[in-house]
Amino acid sequence: MVRILVPSGALGLGYDKAALDRAVAAKPDLIAIDGGSTDSGPSYLGRGVSKYARAATKAEWRGLIEARAVAGVPLVIGTAGTCGADSAVDWLYDITVEILAELGQSAKIAVLKSGQPAARIKSALAAGDITPLPHAPAIDAGVIDDCTHIVALAGAEQIAAALDTGADIVIAGRTTDTAIIAALPILRGCHTGAAWHGAKVGECGALCATNPQSGVILVDFDDTAFVVTPMADGAHATPHTVSAHMLYENSDPFILFEPGGHLDVTGAKYTALDDTRVRVEGSVWVPSDRYTVKLEGARITGYQTVIMALLRDRRYVANAKAWCDDIAVKHAAKVTDRLGEIDYRLDLRIIGQDATLGALENRPADLTEAGVMAIVTAPDQATANDIAKLLNPYLLHHPLTQAEEQPTFAFPFSPAEIDRGAAYEFCLNHVLTLRDPMEAFTLEVRDV
Repeated sequence: MVRILVPSGALGLGYDKAALDRAVAAKPDLIAIDGGSTDSGPSYLGRGVSKYARAATKAEWRGLIEARAVAGVPLVIGTAGTCGADSAVDWLYDITVEILAELGQSAKIAVLKSGQPAARIKSALAAGDITPLPHAPAIDAGVIDDCTHIVALAGAEQIAAALDTGADIVIAGRTTDTAIIAALPILRGCHTGAAWHGAKVGECGALCATNPQSGVILVDFDDTAFVVTPMADGAHATPHTVSAHMLYENSDPFILFEPGGHLDVTGAKYTALDDTRVRVEGSVWVPSDRYTVKLEGARITGYQTVIMALLRDRRYVANAKAWCDDIAVKHAAKVTDRLGEIDYRLDLRIIGQDATLGALENRPADLTEAGVMAIVTAPDQATANDIAKLLNPYLLHHPLTQAEEQPTFAFPFSPAEIDRGAAYEFCLNHVLTLRDPMEAFTLEVRDV
């Protein structure tokens, strides 16, 4: 049997310390935690930074390093620093060294990096080794060169290679969420289908239980199945909560694609062992005829300035869309007149009405006030700011009709224009074929 301790869904979300102590006392074989995802958008990969504060990350990571020392087992983190870029791995490595020095501890650290040089990806594209996923944008060498960072998502094979070094701590770049959990059970000969399915269920900690914010769970793997056990007070796993997690961030409730194959849980059977634990068997791993890893890349799509106005006049709130449409037309004419022909984009989003879904919104608005957020995207920051300044008088004073008195609206900030800097977009949603799982990754072991 292999027992994996998952403290929470991601480093930075927090975890129940009492539950963590109970889990450590249960003698796990490995502690695994995810470090990030694409949930927060492309900026973090584009810049190669973490979305979490260094101080908060250090405090949580310190607790897990202390738990690792007590348990005497490896500690593994995947997608370090939110995005898994090489710079984010280095950032967490530096924090780790700092913590070890403060604790007076030594550790062997395996550093697995997922960053992809543009030359490698362009060569693979030319060789036909890059395949688009459904609805992926068209790419060429120019798109690849535009990427500020490209990462490949490591799977169980790369994490297993890091564990094989005898490392106490594994700091991995971009990985699939499941790989850091599935690697050790597969390495030790547990049921492969159960390893991947249990990893999928356990990837977000107690999200598969009735107290999802509590974080800490144990997942036990054997030669036929896996068992999920939440460790916090009041947290219970049920066949419903466990089976439902296959729907989380997955387009198919029965199939999950990973490097080297896919998981099929069509025939999985979920059994409650008691009011807390669930055992799952019948999951199947289906190997593929080629080994592929997913690629993610981000590039700068422009520079942004944001400006916001608040409307409280009932008539303007009720007609905010028409007001915005009229402003957009008049503003576009002024930009052309004052600045010439410029490639820019203006988004006017009505906060409280349809800012999230836009034209897809189907709920009626019944508001006392609304906010209008203007986002100007231009080729450089100075131009974006100039365009926003031309918009400023409209958001402050523009009337619904030319026959009425000039209104005045509220700006929540002064100056009203807020420069956001570079805006990023994801531009790679492809898979890369590898002849050897390690050929696109680097692994280095350091004694600290």
